[in-house]
Amino acid sequence: MSSQANRLSNRSMAFVLAGGRGSRLKELTNSRVKPAVYFGGKTRIIDFALSNALNSGIRKMALATQYKAHSLIRHVQRGWNFFRAERNEFLDILPASQRYDESMWYRGTADAVAQNIDIIDSYDVDYVLILAGDHIYKMDYEHMIRHHVKSGADVTIGCLTVPRLEATAFGVMAVDANDRITSFLEKPADPPGTPDNPEVALASMGIYVFRWDFLRELLIADMEDPNSSHDFGNDLIPDIVKNGKAQAHRFSDSCVKSAPDAPDYWRDVGTVDAFWKANLDLTDFTPDLDLWDTNWPIWTYSESVPPAKFIHDKPDRRGSAVSSLVSGGCIVSGSNIRRSLLFTKVHTNSYASLEDAVVLPYAYIARHARLSKVVIDRGVQIPEGLVVGEDPVEDAKWFTVSEGGVTLITQPMLDRRAASL
Repeated sequence: MSSQANRLSNRSMAFVLAGGRGSRLKELTNSRVKPAVYFGGKTRIIDFALSNALNSGIRKMALATQYKAHSLIRHVQRGWNFFRAERNEFLDILPASQRYDESMWYRGTADAVAQNIDIIDSYDVDYVLILAGDHIYKMDYEHMIRHHVKSGADVTIGCLTVPRLEATAFGVMAVDANDRITSFLEKPADPPGTPDNPEVALASMGIYVFRWDFLRELLIADMEDPNSSHDFGNDLIPDIVKNGKAQAHRFSDSCVKSAPDAPDYWRDVGTVDAFWKANLDLTDFTPDLDLWDTNWPIWTYSESVPPAKFIHDKPDRRGSAVSSLVSGGCIVSGSNIRRSLLFTKVHTNSYASLEDAVVLPYAYIARHARLSKVVIDRGVQIPEGLVVGEDPVEDAKWFTVSEGGVTLITQPMLDRRAASL
């Protein structure tokens, strides 16, 4: 039997939870759910979880959606429509559809899975991998599934190794010398260290592996419990830690890196500051996240667009970009771009300057605009001469300014500004 036939991923499915509001991203999630937010020049956040599953050999996936799902569903339909049912491949989109009760949407992460038990049954799999659809990382899930089977655990939880005092914002695992979880603490003030290093803690990634027959019984019992919030982190996981066997799987054991000395890369881009920084980190000389690695590609929907174009070559009117990523279809016309990321079909005009800017698709930057430390939403039309990033008090009158000083610009904000001037 070939090694491919022995892969546990062939007997597994990925259930991706992609229904969260993402309210900390402010106006970026006014019309789209967090997993549908753009990232990295041409991808969306959801593409990382789906690509990890696909590259790990998993060909059966389900995507649970709930809030503001249209943008996400449209992206998946366009970019992930290559699965073939005749080859036993599936990617099912599972909106909250009140299948059990006309008043009942998905009440929690566990309930999102429980309401689709019959669909998962039809996949005929042995293992279910529960994934959050809103993080940026590369991971080979095959290693985690193998670890789960070898340990004989009821659940295996993906864990980040983080400095202990930085783990207060996570669900933290206390473990024994074999990484068996002895307690699960939600956002503890004094996180426990690990037996091998008391200065670091194990923080939950929101990734779980179960045998399907075990999880199925657990979900049915949880649905009938009136005292449950029907959530993995709040209800199911603490119960297994107390009454069963829960195993920690360290991200470092399955993180996909293009070089052995590269750092383990995982980011929650759930705030405007984190989103801005993670995107601009890609402009570094050697980014910690390697999007150029063809051995572990991030798949996405790719529009058919022409190459990026740079025009005008006069000292004060030169189309140029330094330490920047410029996507297909962009036109940099006599503008100066520094340490910025331009998504598909961004158009900048003469005498404009952008520095430390993340510009989402189809934005238009008029002449003489000066923009620094900004995130510009999709399709925004920046007016001529607009200056942002130099006077935070003035910026805050019209735009959303983050705690870290990043200015988020959307079209409704510009419209309100124009109406008042």
